[in-house]
Amino acid sequence: MTVADPRVTARFLGAFFDELAKWGVQNVVISPGSRSTPLSMTAYELSCRAPQRMSTYVDIDERGAAFLALGMAKASGRPAALVCSSGTAIANYYPAILEAESSRVPLIVLTADRPPQLQGLGAPQTCDQSHAYGTHVRAYRGMPLPADDEGSLRFARQAAREACIAALGSCESPQNQGAQSPSAPIGTPQRLAGACFGGPVHLNFPFDEPLKPDVTLPDLFDAGIPCAGSAADSTGPEAKHARNPQLPTGVAQVRGVMEGAAAAQLARELLASSVLLLAGEGSCATYEEAQRVLAFARAFAIPVLADPLSGLRSLDDPLVIGNYDSVLQPGGISPDEALNPQVIVRFGRYPVSKRATQWARAREDAGVLQVVVDPLETRDTNAATTVFVRMKPADFAQSMERALRREDGPATAGANDLSFANAWQRVEEAAAKRIAAVDAGKGSDPDGFEGAYVRRVLELAPAGSCLFAANSMSVRAVDTFYLKGAKQLIVLANRGLNGIDGTVSTAIGASRCFGRTTLITGDLTMLHDLNSLALQRELRVQRQLADIAGDANRTPEQEDKCNTRETDTGAQGITIVLLNNNGGAIFDMLPQKSQEAYFERLFLTPQDVDFQAAVAAFGVPYSKTATLAEFNRAYRASLDVPGISFIEVPVPLQGLRERYADYW
Repeated sequence: MTVADPRVTARFLGAFFDELAKWGVQNVVISPGSRSTPLSMTAYELSCRAPQRMSTYVDIDERGAAFLALGMAKASGRPAALVCSSGTAIANYYPAILEAESSRVPLIVLTADRPPQLQGLGAPQTCDQSHAYGTHVRAYRGMPLPADDEGSLRFARQAAREACIAALGSCESPQNQGAQSPSAPIGTPQRLAGACFGGPVHLNFPFDEPLKPDVTLPDLFDAGIPCAGSAADSTGPEAKHARNPQLPTGVAQVRGVMEGAAAAQLARELLASSVLLLAGEGSCATYEEAQRVLAFARAFAIPVLADPLSGLRSLDDPLVIGNYDSVLQPGGISPDEALNPQVIVRFGRYPVSKRATQWARAREDAGVLQVVVDPLETRDTNAATTVFVRMKPADFAQSMERALRREDGPATAGANDLSFANAWQRVEEAAAKRIAAVDAGKGSDPDGFEGAYVRRVLELAPAGSCLFAANSMSVRAVDTFYLKGAKQLIVLANRGLNGIDGTVSTAIGASRCFGRTTLITGDLTMLHDLNSLALQRELRVQRQLADIAGDANRTPEQEDKCNTRETDTGAQGITIVLLNNNGGAIFDMLPQKSQEAYFERLFLTPQDVDFQAAVAAFGVPYSKTATLAEFNRAYRASLDVPGISFIEVPVPLQGLRERYADYW
């Protein structure tokens, strides 16, 4: 049997984690285990020595931990790393990896494994972990046993780089995401939506015993850096001194440009036609990208049907159409021929609105030209793509603007195009008034209507905060009641596979990138991830670590402010708004609906959970509201509470279709 050298293990992994940090990995989520000790302790040591470079989080549930990291990566655009032990632990990552694959979220999965000599011999907690996630990851690498010769250390660093490159895909380099866009209003968050173009990667690390690395080495995170050793300290004539590079470490993204005859031809087609832009999740990631998309729409007088996850509903512009789901009729039928375009341009995935997707399909049957813009694939479930442009939507938008200028076209479109845009603006205004009526308490029972509470969250959520919508009815309610406006609100959801598992963990992960976050969810989704509330303790630990780091760097003047509570770094938190209909109310609107016994047993599935008692077990502040007035007070109060807070709103299980009838 071979025996590991703790110093060798430490140096090998020190090089690996140092390089991850250089390439933008700031968060590592660890699930405790024995075989993963070398990975966990090395990541933790880096977070202790340089908390500004890396933070470590601990989540004892691997399934929730993977979604926690997914939320961090989705909200920030940066890869987040996961660490777990061997055996069944790695299988618990699978749901989040599938979501990351479909939503293109950069995740770096680091699994520990038994050494080769224990494989296939019935050793405990040992299975074949090679390519465990199959084709669902962008890259897989089976790592060697740790070694600290120069070649091995350099390889450890290159393996980290390759993992980041594969995970990022065509995402914007993390080093380029820190600065605020000069065109953005003061206080505008750099990321405006959860658009990502990366994916998950998997590295499997075998370890021999003893597992505990020697993290006391002073040069632990310098191993494998060229010229970082004695040669750099030498004063002899043959000494080689490391150059201080001026280029930032990481993936250098090059914006795509569409030029030449193809760009000119497409620009002329768009200018001569009534064009509609279907903007789904993936249309833009930042405020600057959103402005480029909007400039394109203005140049060609194109109405933009903005999905709530597109980021574009934060822009108060006449061409942004947010309430199209309330305009279109069931089955995707257009209420007016004047709303039907000659060309549909789609950015990102199809929208949350089923009616909009059906309507786009019907337009294809009518011979409408459909242009799909995406750097990777069409994602066209309607099988309606006429032209596919392989580039980022914001780059395409800018290319079309430039092509228009080169063609010496008019600054605005002709009268027919303006008439088309005006037609959409008129129905948008009518729909917005109808939806805003819920704010005035109209309807038979506004205190029992979930839509009224969603509207209140959208109105009261602080500018620059995150709204995370669970799947099923929650994201559809947000789609219906989210009116466009000038308030910057980052709306996220796990729409890759539309699952309800891991939602709370994902939202908590996303909340680490914002001052305040609100999660709107139903009771079944909440039950699926109830143990994520155990992260309340981890969030408290993170606040304590932040205070310690702040104390170490504060000037006496800053210390005085801290003592008088003029500054407060601990207010970061998430409010969970539970719209509790005690079951799966969405099935009340689906073909499964029936008066027969199977409907409640198999689909409505009421669970009768006492959420107050459940939440109390995790030490999470709880309130229950029965009226909109009570909710207003509870929600406003929750915005000052650090960590997790919880508001339960009971709503009816049945009659969903009737309650939404005025708005759909």
